[in-house]
Amino acid sequence: MVEEVRSWFHANSTLIYFLIAQFIAIGAGAASILAYAVKLETRVMTMETRGAEYTVARMEEMKLRIATLENTIRKNEQSIDRVVDVMTRELGKPLPR
Repeated sequence: MVEEVRSWFHANSTLIYFLIAQFIAIGAGAASILAYAVKLETRVMTMETRGAEYTVARMEEMKLRIATLENTIRKNEQSIDRVVDVMTRELGKPLPR
């Protein structure tokens, strides 16, 4: 039995080497694809993290700008109200002759 297996291996050694080389090549290809997928996922995660930080910082900046604009609008409304009060106060007085 052992002698038959040895003779079969000896007769088909080229086929066996070819199959072993194919398995090695397939394993290397699978490892390469896995490494690429991990690298790609790491890049995506990094971009998501940096993007989130950037977005939060930008939103805070926009909130500050909105608050500043609201204060400016409030001051302008008060100034307009004063001007309107002064102008309407003058309307009630008779014109000098």
